[in-house]
Formats: sequence, C-alpha cells, structure tokens
Amino acid sequence: MSVFNSMNISATGLTLERMKLDTISSNIANVNTTRTEEGGPYKRKEVVFEEIVKDQMSMGVKVTGISQDEGNFTRVYNPEHPDADAEGYVTMPNVNLLEEMVGLIEAQRTYEANATALKASKGMLNKALEISKG
Repeated sequence: MSVFNSMNISATGLTLERMKLDTISSNIANVNTTRTEEGGPYKRKEVVFEEIVKDQMSMGVKVTGISQDEGNFTRVYNPEHPDADAEGYVTMPNVNLLEEMVGLIEAQRTYEANATALKASKGMLNKALEISKG
C-alpha cells in the first residue's frame, strides 16, 4: 500500500464523517418538527455507506445514500398543539436526542482520527521527498 492509498482512505473517511455530522445536525434541528412537506413528523435520517474494495484490499468508504427511519414515533398528549389529533395527541419525530449526541461525538472523534492519519501520511510523504533530494 502506498502513501497515496492511505491518504485516499483517510480522505474518504473524512467525507463520510462530514456527511454523518451534517445528517446528525439535521436530526437534532428537527427533534420537535411535527409537520413536514411529505406530511407527518420528521423522520430520523441515517447515512448509508459501504467499503470500497479493490484487489481484495480496502480502499476506503463511500456514501451510498441517506435512509429514513420509519419506526417508533412517540405520541405526546398536547391538545393545544396545532398538529394534535382528535384525542389531543401529537405524533413526534423518532429522533432520540441522547442517541444523536452520542453519534455526534463519535463522528467528531472519527473525523479527528482521519484528519490525524491524513496529516501523518502527508508528513511521511514530505520526509520521503526530503530524503530523495539528499
């Protein structure tokens, strides 16, 4: 594996984690959104990705899409809410703020790890160029 491969792997990891951070931020921003353009409450989103494999070697990851979580909406009794049903219940998004915060911290740490690995690869490449001048 060359230095360029390791840089590419780190770069794809950075791209994935950035997409996860954006998606989690959207989930957190919509934790109380009970009405969307599609109708009904906001549905939690999650990044779908897969490993890039070439010649039986991992070459990084790629985002393949963003999926919507269709289940586990909660109903909260709030008869004054404009989206309350006839019984006074409001269907709330299936976003768990605690889980999103844990996912946010995980994505941040993974992003930092990929950035550190990319910086190390860059340092090794610079040292190799210095040695070849010599």
